[in-house]
Amino acid sequence: MTTQSMINDHHDDGHEAHQHHMDQIDIFGFWIYIMSDCLIFAALFATFIVLRDGTAGGISMKDMIDYPYTLAETIFLLCSSFTYGMGILNSYHGKTHKVMMWLVFTIILGCCFVGMELNEFIGLHLAGHGPTSSGFLSAFFALVGTHGFHVTMGLIWMIILVIQLGIYGDSKTMQRRLTYLGLFWAFLDIVWIFVFTIVYLMGAV
Repeated sequence: MTTQSMINDHHDDGHEAHQHHMDQIDIFGFWIYIMSDCLIFAALFATFIVLRDGTAGGISMKDMIDYPYTLAETIFLLCSSFTYGMGILNSYHGKTHKVMMWLVFTIILGCCFVGMELNEFIGLHLAGHGPTSSGFLSAFFALVGTHGFHVTMGLIWMIILVIQLGIYGDSKTMQRRLTYLGLFWAFLDIVWIFVFTIVYLMGAV
């Protein structure tokens, strides 16, 4: 082995070690973020549970609930996780165009979810039931709105990934980014199941 070959091998080993170290930092930072989000949502859920009877003589969850509407929201979000999963599977097989196609489907479903949530908020506000009307409504808007904000940020993240896939194509770096977003999207699904159960189902009892 020549001296130049030894230098090149050492350089490659150093680059791989550095990349591995950076990946570990990325993973650690991502899970720290998810845990911090868990704390935020835990606080919002606790606040809602405490204030759900604080209607100040106004509207309550029983008056607001529309099961078919909320079920449609839930179906849109859960289906978006399926389409995103299909995108990741195609990414592992190097099918960039199919990845982009499934991500676009996911974006459409996510936008439908956010649009329905905004429509619900606007309808409540126009009916005089804004977040300042009672403690219950403040907690409701804070919890459901925070989840909707996270979904919106996830959609923006997804649009950026679609653009990057179109420019740079699929790669291990893109697969890692898609995996991070997939975990984040699945986390939002889990949070929504709790929202649907605690806010809409239990809140209407």
